Parts: sequence; structure tokens; C-alpha cells
Amino acid sequence: MAKTIFITGASRGFGKLWAEALLQRGDKVIATARDPRTLDELVRQYGDNILPLQLDVNDRDADFAAIAKAKAHFGSVDVLINNAGYGLFGAIEETGEKEAREQMETNFFGLLWLSQAVLPVMREQGHGHIIQLSSVLGLITIPMLGLYNASKFAVEGLSETLAAEVKGFGIKVTLVEPNGFATDWSGASAAQATAMPEYDAIKAASSAGRPDDIWGVPEATTPAVLKLIDSENPPLHLLLGKYAYPWVKPVYEARQAEWDSWKEVSDAAHGK
Repeated sequence: MAKTIFITGASRGFGKLWAEALLQRGDKVIATARDPRTLDELVRQYGDNILPLQLDVNDRDADFAAIAKAKAHFGSVDVLINNAGYGLFGAIEETGEKEAREQMETNFFGLLWLSQAVLPVMREQGHGHIIQLSSVLGLITIPMLGLYNASKFAVEGLSETLAAEVKGFGIKVTLVEPNGFATDWSGASAAQATAMPEYDAIKAASSAGRPDDIWGVPEATTPAVLKLIDSENPPLHLLLGKYAYPWVKPVYEARQAEWDSWKEVSDAAHGK
């Protein structure tokens, strides 16, 4: 059965791939981009099945208006895919206030506003699925992406809480957590902090020894996302890419071991 799917950041990368795949199989898609002209080709191909919208997700009022337009146009919003976001590269000390705030505005607050906007629609329907594009870096961290890591950790905490709050309304939430993929996430879409020579060595070390196939093939994610959208019982967390699981597992095992080794101190700190 065809669904109505609202997807942000549909002009490039995962957003464009997934929007096109959904349209190809007959779903109705509300596709947003900062420049709606980037969606013209999809409109030419799929006509009335796509509603292109200009949207800067950082604008809360515009987010609510976009969801209202989608509901008025297609009558429902079955799935929201919060895909818009970008990477900010640089050491934490290198990162300026404006850069830090803009990273959180897009990656976290834009996602929050759209999630809030769609909830009344999904509650009224009695069903819905909110898919948040997080990252493996919302579960573990690497140097030189501190603000990006922080934004995705925030998305994880928000979305896990949201899932518990809206389950009784028939609304499901999934965090999609990719490892690195060969989109333009680290290219044209990325932002760079002002470099400090003090961090040259750690930057070199952090990029050394990467396997040749570190970047996944973006097109290969499409079947997984379609399966996720079609699932009657979707997971709260979905890792994408063959490196995600082996990166996350030892980090969580090490955390558990550390908690265990300090448990006596932790318990004593309770005071009674």
C-alpha cells in the first residue's frame, strides 16, 4: 500500500536517493530542499506524486507550515524522514560559536521542530513513523567531529525519549545510524572550523590506516530504508554499513567494564 512520506534534505545524498526510490515504487513524497529548483527533475518524472517544498529546517515556523501544507495536499503524513544535516569538521578548540550553534540548529533543532510539527497529524491518524537520520557517531565518537558527535548524541537522546512518549498513539520512531558513506557529507555539504597547527598531528593520526572500503555505497542503503518503512515493527535503532557494528560493540563493552569496575564507588555515592 502506498504511503505518504515527508523527507528533508532531498536535493542530494541519501535524501535524493531515498526520495527517488520511494517515488519509483509509487509512494507519494513531500520533498524539501533549501533550493526547490534542485527537485525539478523529480517533479518532471513523477508529477503529482511529489510535492516539492522550499524549506530551511532551522526555521521552526516554516517547519510547521511545511507539515501543514503536506497534510493539506496529500491528506496524511505516514512517515517523516528527518534527513537534513551536515558535518562540521574541526577540533573542539578550533570551533567558533557561530559554527557550533549552526551545527546544532540544523542537526538537532531542525529535527526537533519537524518532529513536533508532525506529531498532531500522526496522533489524529492513529499511526505514523518518524525516522531520524542519526549516525554511528551518535553512539561513539571520533576526534575532529566533536560538534557533529554532540548533535547526533542529542538526536539519540531526544528520539529514544520521543519513542517512549508516543508509542501509545501508534507512532513509531527509528534512529538510522550509518557509518561513513560516499555521499558529499564530507565534501560540498561539510563545514570546516578554522585550523590550528596544534591539532595537525591528531588530524593526521585520525585519518591514518583507514581501510580502502571505509566509505559505503549510498545506493546500497535504499533496500534497507524501504524495508524499514514497510516494517510493521520497526527497530528503534538501525545501523547501516558493515563497519558500524564492529565500531560500536567494543565501545559499549568497554563502558560496561568501566561501570562494573567503579560500581562500588558509584553505589557508595548514593549515601544510603
